[in-house]
Order: sequence, then C-alpha cells, then structure tokens
Amino acid sequence: MIVPTVWIDVGVVLIYGSHIDADYHQHVALQVIWPQHGHTYELSGNTLHGLTIIASKQSHCLRIQKGWIVLVEPTSRLGEQLTTLLKAQPFLHVDDSADKSMRSPKDKEEAYDRLSPLFQSLSIDSTSLRLNQSLVTDRRIQCLLNELNTCFAAECIKPKHWRAADVAQTLHLCESRFLHLFKAQIGIAWRPFLLWRRLNCALQALIKGCSATDAAYIAGFSDGAHLSRTFRATFGMSIVQAKTNWVTKD
Repeated sequence: MIVPTVWIDVGVVLIYGSHIDADYHQHVALQVIWPQHGHTYELSGNTLHGLTIIASKQSHCLRIQKGWIVLVEPTSRLGEQLTTLLKAQPFLHVDDSADKSMRSPKDKEEAYDRLSPLFQSLSIDSTSLRLNQSLVTDRRIQCLLNELNTCFAAECIKPKHWRAADVAQTLHLCESRFLHLFKAQIGIAWRPFLLWRRLNCALQALIKGCSATDAAYIAGFSDGAHLSRTFRATFGMSIVQAKTNWVTKD
C-alpha cells in the first residue's frame, strides 16, 4: 500500500499521493502531474495518462489514483523552464510518461532521485529541481525572498512582520513602489504570494502532526476556519482529505 508523502523545499512542493480527489481550485504555483505506471487520472473532465503541466493560476480539478504532484513557484529556475515549455498554453500534456516505480519514496532525497529522470526527459537539468533558486534580478526583492525562505528551515515568521508598508520601509521604498516592483519581478502580487508561502508553512505544520488550529496559529492565520477555507480554495480539498492523502503516516 502506498503511503502518501509530502516534502516542501524552496520554490517547490513534492507530493506523492494516492486517491487524491481535488475540486476546482487554483494557486500561484505551476503544477506537474505524473501518474504511476498503469494508472490514468481525470483532469478537469478529461481522462489522461502520462505527464501534464498546468500553468500558474489556472483553475482545474483532479482525481488521481496514484502518482506525483509537483507544485513549482513560477520565478524559480524550474518554474521558468516549465513556463517556457508551456509556450503560453494553460496546459501541456505528454502521453508516454509515467513513474514505473511501485514503492513510496522514503525521504526527500529519494523523491528527488525519482523525479530527476522525468525532468531530464523534458530537457530540464535535474539541478533545477534540487537547487530551485529564484531568478529574480532585483537585489532588494531577492533579499526579501531569502528572508521568506528561512521559514522552510525554522519557525514561520508571522505575517504581521510582512505588512506591505513595513516591508517597503525596510527596502527604502514607498509602499506603492514596492508593490509594483514585487509584481513586476515575481509576476504575482505581494498578498497572494505571501498567502501561498503561509500555506506552505501551515502544510509543514500539518506534516509534523499539528492540528488545523495549531497550524493556523503557526502560519499566522486568524483561526483554523480561516486556514481551512484558504486551504480548500487553494488545493481543492479539505485539510482532513490532505492529511489522509498527502501527509506521511507512521
């Protein structure tokens, strides 16, 4: 029996799951769907097998029996290469690609090993997956992203620290200039991007066994209900479903 697993790293979320049933949703990340060999999946009413890449902010629903879901931030090295492959299309499908392994990866390193051949088949250097740095060119925005990235290795920094006016001041910019610069560099407005990162923090807490209430507090949501609503809108499923289908079980 496949045990669902999730790993979160800078710019990427790796999910190896089973029996995933997600209603229509959208998120800032690009999405890669890669089924296990011999399995089809339903994507927005179409039955498919093989690889599918979904553009950022593209609404979709998904039912997949077994396989991978990879969520990639658009301005990362991997995100830029996936965007190039899409050629401005909302979806790109490749029929003859599936994961032939029959066992769940035991850790993040093995997950990267399993996924590397997939991206190599797309002419994407596997280092783009493991070292998925941002390609932002403005030094101030890159420093801001570096600070946000510390949430992956330490405690989540509460959102009161990330008010646009306060961030702008630390960067020696007015608020409107900061908001304009951030969207120009990232391609996503500040608040939706920050919400995506806070969801990553909440997901990390859930993986560690926290309740929805505790995860909401850790990631700076007002309460568990606020987190639950945001989670469903972003991932198309409830937190209970995600903990059943995504989160590693002992």
